Amino acid sequence: MTRRVVLDTNIVLSALLFNAGRLAWIRHAWQHGQLQPLVCRDAVNELLRVLAYPKFQLSAQEQKDLLADFLPYAEVIMLPTPWPDLPACRDEKDQVFLVLAHAGKADALVTGDADILAMRDVFPGRILTADELATQIR
Repeated sequence: MTRRVVLDTNIVLSALLFNAGRLAWIRHAWQHGQLQPLVCRDAVNELLRVLAYPKFQLSAQEQKDLLADFLPYAEVIMLPTPWPDLPACRDEKDQVFLVLAHAGKADALVTGDADILAMRDVFPGRILTADELATQIR
């Protein structure tokens, strides 16, 4: 069964940048159809912005190559305007992930972000850490 998931920017970055890292399995999971990442324009723009950070020292071509290993596997969700009335995240920049999970009818929002994880009891959807998702998939 393919799980529809919203992966926050840090999860996607870790899966793309660190081939032997703790979250490399997520990249393999979307490549093999176990996960269907859900994205929206705001989430992709955030990913583009972060991939360009000087600390990653990625050339424009390397950035394109990484995106090419993610975006073709992702389903683009158009977010409603105005956004639905959902509980507000402490970090307003993270609200887009909650809206995306809700609008895309995601099976889970996968994050390591403390502001999003703090919303587990109030968000009308499943918020999981990458380790919790791994346990469910196995």
